[in-house]
Amino acid sequence: MRLLANENFPLDAVEALRADGHDVAWIRADSPGVADPVVLARAVAEQRILVTFDKDFGDLAFRSGLPTGSGIILFRLRAGASAELARQIAAAVAQRQDWAGHFAVVEPGKVRLRPLPPPAA
Repeated sequence: MRLLANENFPLDAVEALRADGHDVAWIRADSPGVADPVVLARAVAEQRILVTFDKDFGDLAFRSGLPTGSGIILFRLRAGASAELARQIAAAVAQRQDWAGHFAVVEPGKVRLRPLPPPAA
């Protein structure tokens, strides 16, 4: 799966996703400090699923109308150790293949998916 990890995403989680075979680009490594609309535009342009801890992307995604090749996974997880958080994130991503076209919220013990509206004409 092609993923774009937001700047707030931990390195351990990026590495865990890559170890699972995902193609993960990371904003902190190649575009630190860019604005959220730029991050979202990159996810769309590169047909990547955005993985983030930033709730602001939900509103932004629904206002902008993402194409179906994109999606957002918002993680609302807490773990004491970075390695444990990385394990939880990798396990959650592995659960599904239908992230594209959705705004998803991953919380302890549950995943909520909401279809994204079609792009504005």
